Amino acid sequence: MRGIMTTVTEQGERQTDRTVPDELVHEFGALLGASSALERIAGRELERRCGIRHAVFEVLLRLSRARERPLAMGDLAGELILTSGGMTRIIDRMEGAGLVRREPAPGDRRRQLVELTAAGHAKLEEALRVHAETLREHFAGPLADDQRRVLVDALRTLHITARKELGALH
Repeated sequence: MRGIMTTVTEQGERQTDRTVPDELVHEFGALLGASSALERIAGRELERRCGIRHAVFEVLLRLSRARERPLAMGDLAGELILTSGGMTRIIDRMEGAGLVRREPAPGDRRRQLVELTAAGHAKLEEALRVHAETLREHFAGPLADDQRRVLVDALRTLHITARKELGALH
């Protein structure tokens, strides 16, 4: 939907443009564009330097946060906003690479529990170093510290409200 956007020129004159979509569309597009580009850069570096995809890194990270406690594949899929089929494909590849171990849940063989192996822990440590370097250069580098803090606070607020909305839809 196109709206009317009013801007102020350098001379202080108000200018109306009826062909430009609402300003929020542009702002949201800037957010998505930056997020997509940064994710592509991070993913490229993880693949190039560690041999893993960004989704694999995210699974390794979440499993490490579980503190030696296996996680259910369904819970992982929910956290990563993946389908059960997508999660199964990722875990299949990770298991084949020796990064994770999968076993049926006690008392419920339909549920699969996943945990990191020693190789998974080692791969995560390698990937965390690469990821931190990439973020320092491409996320933190272009922003002043105060800009980054304001941005992160705003993104946390958006994440919380979006998660509440998504939870309400289920």
